[in-house]
Amino acid sequence: MTLERGIYIITGVMASGKSTISQMLAEKFEKGVHVRGDVFRKMIVKGNIDMTPNYSQSALEQLRLRFKIAAKVVEMYYNAGFSVVVQDNYLGKEVMGFLDEFKSKPIYFITLHPNVNSIINREQKRNKSGYTAWQVETLNNVLLHENPKIGLWIDSSYMTPEETLSEIIKRKKEARIK
Repeated sequence: MTLERGIYIITGVMASGKSTISQMLAEKFEKGVHVRGDVFRKMIVKGNIDMTPNYSQSALEQLRLRFKIAAKVVEMYYNAGFSVVVQDNYLGKEVMGFLDEFKSKPIYFITLHPNVNSIINREQKRNKSGYTAWQVETLNNVLLHENPKIGLWIDSSYMTPEETLSEIIKRKKEARIK
């Protein structure tokens, strides 16, 4: 089964497998790019304000800036002939604003949502710690209850990365949102 050239957006909470799956998916294209949206947050060397459960307006403005920059980079690669996979924590009310940044089509939106125990196990095995300000359960509740129910949702709790990628490829039509 082949993949159509497009923009593939991968979201989920920290330790849901976004980076791994996004890299694997981007490698499936003849001309593929993997944009890690979080890199734009990391570029701020002074004055960064992280999103926390009790975030400020300034933190929200920085998040929106990060999303806007990511969308512009994605569009530039896409308009240069690449298929682009972009990943970040696109959560809650900000999802639709992020999607509105895109002029190009097709757009595929994929949400990875393993169960809480799987996320905790994966987090313990990572070389980094994502859950400092957030609890896994709290962030997972935002994903499950505040994200729009669009695109393809995959419960990858008991799937290998290869199985998750295979499921995305097999069900890609469900992921297409525009």
